[in-house]
Amino acid sequence: MNKITTVGLDLAKNVFHAVCCDEYGKIVKKKMLKRSQVLKYFANLPKCLVGMEACASGHHWARELATQEHQVKLIPPQYVKPYVRGNKNDYNDALAIAEAVTRPEMRFVSIKTPEQQDIQALHRLRERRLQDRTALCNQLRGLLAEYGLILPTGINVLRRCLPELLEDGENGLSDLFRRLLAQSYQQLQELDRHINDYTREMSRQSQQDEACRRLQTIPGFGPIVASVFHSVVGHGEAYRRGRDVSASLGLVPRQHSSGGKDVLLGISKRGDRYLRSLLVHGARSVVIQAAKKDDRLSRWINKVKAERGFNKAVVALANKMARIGWAVLANKTVYQTA
Repeated sequence: MNKITTVGLDLAKNVFHAVCCDEYGKIVKKKMLKRSQVLKYFANLPKCLVGMEACASGHHWARELATQEHQVKLIPPQYVKPYVRGNKNDYNDALAIAEAVTRPEMRFVSIKTPEQQDIQALHRLRERRLQDRTALCNQLRGLLAEYGLILPTGINVLRRCLPELLEDGENGLSDLFRRLLAQSYQQLQELDRHINDYTREMSRQSQQDEACRRLQTIPGFGPIVASVFHSVVGHGEAYRRGRDVSASLGLVPRQHSSGGKDVLLGISKRGDRYLRSLLVHGARSVVIQAAKKDDRLSRWINKVKAERGFNKAVVALANKMARIGWAVLANKTVYQTA
């Protein structure tokens, strides 16, 4: 029997599918596994290369199989799809993973530690609460407009005006709508408390983590940006250089070149949209303040802004921040102003 060297594992909630291949890529055996059988099955296999998609629960199973001394690699799902042949089914997906994981130029996702996933969960929960608060404020502003009460935009304006509207007995609001408005105001206060709790926890984690403290020496990196950047990039060992980080975050131009003619378009916007937006917001604040400074970075920012405009300067700085962030993590140093 041919020796198994590569296994493609198609992940799921309860039913998993594994395709085992030899060194020539030929299928040796297939197996459908229940969730409780996965670890036992791989414990009985020889030490081999295991490929999985970087999808839900991928990092958990990667850590579990790595403890059994298997070499585990996570592949972005969009890079697996071109290797799927025939109809879409679980065994074909697992075979495509087994083929993709052996490609020498394939790009892989670094396996996250439980601590990195904790920080990521904290950011996801905070982001969800922010979305809920924005939706609630927009809804309340729209409902009040139906009663002829037009409020300016901004959450702080809504926080200040809602108690005044509830106390004003001559604004034409019915008793029923006042009760509904009071409940919504309580909901807004509760969302504010949740967001403040998440933000305080992020700041506390950033202060305790040595890598996050080093990241915060970079202009534009605050506690929130530093914590999410570290949770995504780790210590930088998954990237060869800083440009790979900015490219993975979609901060480099898209390319559409042919016949030796290079055509660069707008930024690709690939990767983690949440981290990319935080870097852009941080860069925007630095660009605004650069007009009052005369250090090397500020001079570069002002030059780009004068030649290409404000928005392009912001994106260019976000790209540079991602590169500097990788250098700080990979070299275990701090940012030094020139």
